[in-house]
Amino acid sequence: MHFAAWKRTFDEFLQAHDPGTGQFTQADYNAYVDGRHRADGVRGFLASRGIVLPEGAAGDAPDAATVQGIATRKNELVLRVLEEHGVEVYEGSVHYLRAVKEAGLATAVVTASANGAQVIAAGGFADLIDARIDGVVAARDGLRGKPEPDTFLAGARALGVEPAEAVVYEDALSGVAAGRAGAFGFVVGVDRVGQAAELAEMGADVVVQDLSELLRDRS
Repeated sequence: MHFAAWKRTFDEFLQAHDPGTGQFTQADYNAYVDGRHRADGVRGFLASRGIVLPEGAAGDAPDAATVQGIATRKNELVLRVLEEHGVEVYEGSVHYLRAVKEAGLATAVVTASANGAQVIAAGGFADLIDARIDGVVAARDGLRGKPEPDTFLAGARALGVEPAEAVVYEDALSGVAAGRAGAFGFVVGVDRVGQAAELAEMGADVVVQDLSELLRDRS
């Protein structure tokens, strides 16, 4: 869902700005956008194409040629998709999350998205989450985005556990790097787009395609 919104946003911008620049790809998403704060993703991808835009302000219109304007455009597209279609959850991962809660463990969602609450509600698993550190919390508390560990460390604090006693589950390269940088006890990479090797290189202790794989040996 996020990739589709980013692709439409960036492709429309590139077409208007410089048609010869090409299109936004899955590889671009993995390298520059996935797991990062929205504005950081805009800056990172545009820099990869040699494009520098004015920062603008948070209230910039979605058609403004600024970092904040492009970020606003992407966010509007995601909110529209959420409202019209909701989200499709990974059932295996929800099954794993329920098993974690049944085992008495605390859980936190750590996401760069400012729409974390809406996505969790649309996915129907709010009852399985004890704390949420999202883009709204990060902006409020001045937390740096992934690959810096700030948001994961905030998640551990919210749960009252030391990072060394906690596990990070991440499908973004920047998120795995953040988990490793925060000295978490274990980092699970979740390969959704064929980047298992890259997740391992970033520091994942194990890489799975779905969290349900972690329950295979559970009687």
